[in-house]
Amino acid sequence: MIFVKVDDLKTGMRLGKPIYNKNGVLLYDRDTKLTMQAIYGIKNFNLMGLYILEPAEPLPPMTEDDVNFERFQTMAVFSIREDIDLIALGKKDKGLDWLCSLVIKNYSTLDHKINFVQSLRSSEDFVYKHVLNVAILSALISGQLGVKGGRLNMIVKAALLHDIGMKRLAQVPDGAEVDPEIRRVIKNNTEEMLRTYGSLDDDIMKLISQMQERYCREGTGAEIPEALRMNVNANILFIADTYDRLTAMKSVSEPTSEILAIRHLLDNEESYDPMIVNALIKAINILYPGVCVELKVTRKEITGEVVERMEKGLVVKGNDDAIFEPMILEFRSNQLFDLSLPSVQKEMQIVDVMKTMDNRIKLDSDLLNQFQTV
Repeated sequence: MIFVKVDDLKTGMRLGKPIYNKNGVLLYDRDTKLTMQAIYGIKNFNLMGLYILEPAEPLPPMTEDDVNFERFQTMAVFSIREDIDLIALGKKDKGLDWLCSLVIKNYSTLDHKINFVQSLRSSEDFVYKHVLNVAILSALISGQLGVKGGRLNMIVKAALLHDIGMKRLAQVPDGAEVDPEIRRVIKNNTEEMLRTYGSLDDDIMKLISQMQERYCREGTGAEIPEALRMNVNANILFIADTYDRLTAMKSVSEPTSEILAIRHLLDNEESYDPMIVNALIKAINILYPGVCVELKVTRKEITGEVVERMEKGLVVKGNDDAIFEPMILEFRSNQLFDLSLPSVQKEMQIVDVMKTMDNRIKLDSDLLNQFQTV
């Protein structure tokens, strides 16, 4: 699957992802061959480009959850774009409360993990897609922590508005690393815009300010007050924001994989509350059956020499108690390895996941069916 800019689309190309309108109605399904009329219509959607299947490439699998997730993302981005643009003009939003309730309904009470699939974003739409994803992630985390009622509504609504100050920047920072001075500008812009908006509860305004203050101080060496560091609501937003920024698909740089993003969060307990990070891990699929991974293997050869090399493998059984310790099928040896065993951990560790062009995890269905019953 390749990314093709809108201006480079040609008739006969096959869509790799579905296209929906602002109401979530399917306009063009996956594997649809583009016509000249379709290309003209797509150009009116203000998209940077589309994911296109290569000529001999089969259609990648998608679950019903994946389809529903992408449909919701598309529909919700249209909605939040309209609301944020109105708020930026000092006007009343049209559907912020409706969108907030929809995010809560869809993602705070799930009884299973979901594939949190990122979509490509540019500096023009980064703000809208970012705040929406942070809201979804916040709802998922809150659901795992048992947060309900008014507190849940406050967290999700704060997530939808927490970074609207980026609207006033000439160049939107669409990566995880943001200059501390720019962070402070974003915080001040956000607070000023929300004061002008004037339709928010004080608790939501306070939560956004707390999250932004945490964001401004992080990585600068500035001391983070204990009350702010222990604020669960602000930390939910902060961790959701960090995870989305790390894994976001950007037009100028490669995204961080889910594996590396989660490792970053787990390895920095002073910055990221382990309770909240573990709630995130319980809500989204990271290392599950069918994921192909890169492995670092360290073994002693017959000669006695210790050799370190990179291998590839397939997750055949996940481990909810320790996500980095699943059952792995190593391709070279065609053997199963249980990474939860200390003896195996000494020789083999997961480095990263193998990715396709649209940030989906590669699946090897035949191998999965053959070995997952072991």
